[in-house]
Amino acid sequence: MSIKPINLIVILGPTASGKTGLAVAAAHRFNGEIISADSRQVFRGMDLGTGKDLVEYGDIPYHLIDIADPGSEFNVYQFQKLCFEAIELISARNRTPVICGGTGLYLEAVLQGYRMLHVPENLQLRAELAALTDRQLQQRLLTLKPEQHNQTDLSDRDRLIRAIEIAVGEQQQFNGEPPFPELNPVVFGLRWPRPVLRKRIALRLQQRLDAGMIDEVARIHAAGVSWQSLEFYGLEYRLIAQHLQKQLSFNDMKQKLQSAIGQFAKRQDTWFRRMERRGVNIIWLEGDNQPFDKLCNHLQKIDFPYAESSA
Repeated sequence: MSIKPINLIVILGPTASGKTGLAVAAAHRFNGEIISADSRQVFRGMDLGTGKDLVEYGDIPYHLIDIADPGSEFNVYQFQKLCFEAIELISARNRTPVICGGTGLYLEAVLQGYRMLHVPENLQLRAELAALTDRQLQQRLLTLKPEQHNQTDLSDRDRLIRAIEIAVGEQQQFNGEPPFPELNPVVFGLRWPRPVLRKRIALRLQQRLDAGMIDEVARIHAAGVSWQSLEFYGLEYRLIAQHLQKQLSFNDMKQKLQSAIGQFAKRQDTWFRRMERRGVNIIWLEGDNQPFDKLCNHLQKIDFPYAESSA
């Protein structure tokens, strides 16, 4: 039993694992509100491509979805700040914050309490970097951050420069930063046998295509988001953008997309395992073995305020 009561439920897992449905069930059962930990669901209008599944939420309040315009920048610093604010707001209403998502960096930033700075543009540094080649910029960033997590930062010049700018800014001291909320989370991970997850990914992809995901990407582009910008909003937007530009046939696009989403799910699992090595205790629930019942049973055994009153 925990010394301090549990004050946060976290549900993580790879894409197509059923996280949203489990989080909604937990929120219903334990008087909760959901906080999305997805790096793309923050963008308005990017619904099918990001798998928002808003219909599943029903009457459950949710946070950090549809809070930024497509084409704008949204980063882990902003997520962490807004997530902590949402946790405090939900807790002040005597409700349970339920974080749900698969973006490992966002989850880790909250669970591990990463200290980050809001780094403004550094015009002097940018002038210095402007003279460097892309290769030199990549080496500069990898020198500053050897465990660079975001490969798109290495492939786009503007992102390279911004990433270097942030890395330099993060070398400063954190003075006057407000304290983080005191969290005592219980973290559940949802997983499936690999062949089953591949089938779930294929089925979900087909459902999103049938629901109009290609039209969604076309609308976002027509609203002013360039093809180049769409490249950086994830697999669905990159490959569908290529299809809309006649660079890929529909069948090739679908095949590549299904394969790429499967590879992405593997990378998510790798990140979650790394979180465990760094001290995050993840209670794994098998997707095909009554995960909601197992989640409830676990919460009833620990010091969780709503476990008995909501039974």
